[in-house]
Amino acid sequence: MVTISRGEEKQWYVVHTYSGYENKVKTNLEKRVDSMGMQDKIFRVLVPMEDQLEIKDGKKKITRKKVFPGYVLVEMFMSDDSWYVVRNTPGVTGFVGPGSKPIPLREHEAQAILRQMGIEEAKPRLKLERGQNVRLVDGPFEGFMGTVDEVLADRGKVRVHISLFGRDTPLEVDFMQIEKM
Repeated sequence: MVTISRGEEKQWYVVHTYSGYENKVKTNLEKRVDSMGMQDKIFRVLVPMEDQLEIKDGKKKITRKKVFPGYVLVEMFMSDDSWYVVRNTPGVTGFVGPGSKPIPLREHEAQAILRQMGIEEAKPRLKLERGQNVRLVDGPFEGFMGTVDEVLADRGKVRVHISLFGRDTPLEVDFMQIEKM
């Protein structure tokens, strides 16, 4: 087993499962978390689903489809204990990441999946201050570097200044569109 140090905050990890066993893995993992007392390290287990409109025999029908067949999302603190509980759940083939080292989803990726599922419009846990350097990771100015001018936490937005055509240009972007440098 690989020694994994506990992160400072909970993060979302992607777990690979046998195809068609996603819901069974979710149920089994939730039972294991309760029986092994891991509620302080493993928080949520999700099978990403979305509503799709199908037309059969001229009638509209909304069905729930798996967004990522063969995968389950787990929100957790990564530690040796939590890794062991998830990895040894029946139906789990491993974490997504190189070798046996799990790689967490980026905050904006996890938020996009949660929004798509309609679960939550969660506020990202970015701690930003005026003057801090950030990089835009989404939108028309993706890849640009900027400086935080104002944090609008109640709206989930940040006012950032970027250099565009040699001029200082203010932008208002979502928390999920930036990452700290």
